[in-house]
Amino acid sequence: MRKTGILLHISSLPSPYGIGTFGKKAYEFVDFLHEAEQSYWQILPLGPTSYGDSPYQTFSAFANNPYFIDLDLLVLEGLLQKDEIKATFHSPRYVDYKELYDERFLVLRKAFKRFNMNDYAFQQFVFDERKWLPDYALFMALKGHHEGRPWDTWEENLRLRKPETLNYYKEHLKEDIKFYEFLQFKAYEQFFKLKAYANAKNVHFIGDMPIYVSYDSSDVWANPTYFQLDQERL
Repeated sequence: MRKTGILLHISSLPSPYGIGTFGKKAYEFVDFLHEAEQSYWQILPLGPTSYGDSPYQTFSAFANNPYFIDLDLLVLEGLLQKDEIKATFHSPRYVDYKELYDERFLVLRKAFKRFNMNDYAFQQFVFDERKWLPDYALFMALKGHHEGRPWDTWEENLRLRKPETLNYYKEHLKEDIKFYEFLQFKAYEQFFKLKAYANAKNVHFIGDMPIYVSYDSSDVWANPTYFQLDQERL
């Protein structure tokens, strides 16, 4: 049986906040697909983009892009104030990734500071995603600590993942690590609520992922034995 759909990346949805999100406009697009008797929404990769801002080169094969977290939904949860997100208004026509990088994480940190880290759903998410999330959150915290530099330029003990060095940074950067776990929790939560809404309207997602993982990713840094690296992990 032949079925049809539309390809539209989340980033291309209309938004006053600089990039498309899992919020109101995504739900409206699902409604449009349903009314147009379309069966599929092809969404392309959703990973956290690295340099060049391509969804096919990401810092993780498993993580979601925190830019897609809808700020209005965080306001409804009481994690942000409306006046705190007004400053993030940008052109609804173009995505400026530099502005997003400079501003969005500052706003999301405000939501993080108001979030109850003992929330059961959050704790369950961290447990369920334990095969990749701890490495990813540590990787992103370390990347921030090193001003965004690739992991192969970090100090040798970090590059080689020496346990004592990892333990030091896990303690030293524990708040940043929790921040990146929080971002993934909210991104996944909003995505799956959107997916459930779409499925209830007989609209199904066609996902995508890069053929290869990025070298500068938590996947390669945390799992070097799976990749063709030398003894120096280079």
